[in-house]
Amino acid sequence: MRIIGSYVSPYVRKVLACMALKGLSYEIDPITPFLGGEEFDRLSPLRRIPVLIDGDLTLCDSSVICAYLDERYPSPALLPESAEDRARARWLEEFADTRLGDVFIWSLFYQRFVRPAIWGEEGDQARIEKALNQDIPAVLDYLDGQLPVEGFLFGGIGLADISIASFFRNAAYVDFEVDASRWPRTAAFVDRALADPVFAHLLPFEQAQLSTNPSGRRRALLEAGAPLTAESVGTCIPRPGVMSI
Repeated sequence: MRIIGSYVSPYVRKVLACMALKGLSYEIDPITPFLGGEEFDRLSPLRRIPVLIDGDLTLCDSSVICAYLDERYPSPALLPESAEDRARARWLEEFADTRLGDVFIWSLFYQRFVRPAIWGEEGDQARIEKALNQDIPAVLDYLDGQLPVEGFLFGGIGLADISIASFFRNAAYVDFEVDASRWPRTAAFVDRALADPVFAHLLPFEQAQLSTNPSGRRRALLEAGAPLTAESVGTCIPRPGVMSI
């Protein structure tokens, strides 16, 4: 199987963590969506990552990809057994992909890291302040009422845990840390989840990617041992995606 997408993307990280949980191997073309060329346009019409290519099948969207992987390779399962727990797991995955994506990626990581690095622009400080002072505290209030004191949501680590935790690594990259005195469950949960092997094995690749610019990315990742594809659909000229930010 081939994955197109940056190791630093929370959505790519989510898929790779689920693949690790299932013991699935892959090759990766570690591009950011802003640096995708014409072939990337064809494979990902919304110019978003990740993209999964499995033989003749091409899939976009991390939730669609994870659902496919769970049906194609059912053991170990990404979702819990009961209908009620499965529904709750799907909701928490959706909450992570949408609301955590909004506050931690578009309002924080994109503003503090991507805009300066890709577009040479300063981030929207008003949006950052609103996220830090209003939106993120509200999100953490909710999560602290949902997450367990110990362990994971439905026994062993699964899709819901992975979906939630993935965003907090990006938050850490732009110097955000959960206040454990205010949100103790969330802080402890994030530490447990990101220390799990499904995430921990990805950290050297993320650090290698962050240590260099796009032109040096493949070399740095190869030196770190990442399973890269022989060819890339990336380009050197950034352009925005189809979807609004």
